[in-house]
Amino acid sequence: MDPASAAATPPSSLVWAALPIAAYLVGSFPTAHLLARSRGIDLGTVGSRNYGATNLGRTLGRSWGILCFVLDALKGAAPVVLSGLLLGVLGAAPGSMTPASAWCWLATAAAAIVGHTLSPWIGFKGGKGVATGFGALVAMWPVLTLPAALALVLWCVLVLLFRMVSLASMVAAVAVPCAVAVAAIASNGFAGLQDAAPFLAVSTLIAVFVVWKHRANISRIRAGTESKVLQKAPPSHTQHGASTSTEVKS
Repeated sequence: MDPASAAATPPSSLVWAALPIAAYLVGSFPTAHLLARSRGIDLGTVGSRNYGATNLGRTLGRSWGILCFVLDALKGAAPVVLSGLLLGVLGAAPGSMTPASAWCWLATAAAAIVGHTLSPWIGFKGGKGVATGFGALVAMWPVLTLPAALALVLWCVLVLLFRMVSLASMVAAVAVPCAVAVAAIASNGFAGLQDAAPFLAVSTLIAVFVVWKHRANISRIRAGTESKVLQKAPPSHTQHGASTSTEVKS
């Protein structure tokens, strides 16, 4: 079937049910939990007790956190790409899709994110949805790819400036719907907002969800106790004592 005609064909009820369920199961794969378990650690008992890439990186090291982020992003991207191909909307402009196809595609992306944050394999716990959400949005070519990529750049800049992953994640999540709105208006004026309405609505809901998942971090940021990354550890008391002893001897 031609992609343009497929994009104009509403999905069946079976497709509507199957795609989000499959995406939820893919997203629920407990990546961080299994990586930590491979090193003999229960991630739910250390650090922030969150089953995500940030807590894994703080516990096992930066390379483990990066690996987990990539795998979690793939959990979001894979079902979105496959569902986009099945629905015939991958690569299509928002105005060429039926509303039902657009909403089904978006429901699939949202289900993958929910699966990551509420995984049945670890007692309906999980991460905060940032990595999986990024993968899901960037795979929604071309509607949300550029907004998600810009959000990633913003995330990197904020982490470098403020050293707080939580703050960067929340701001980047909010930036996505803002970028969608700007891109829609730039492409077709305010009529573009109508075409992009489903994507604007769902990206806004995802942003609200990400901020809500970080509510404990918000309290710590306000109290000045939020953990920071990319900082050199202070010299230990033992090292200080050894250096002092050396200076005395010399």
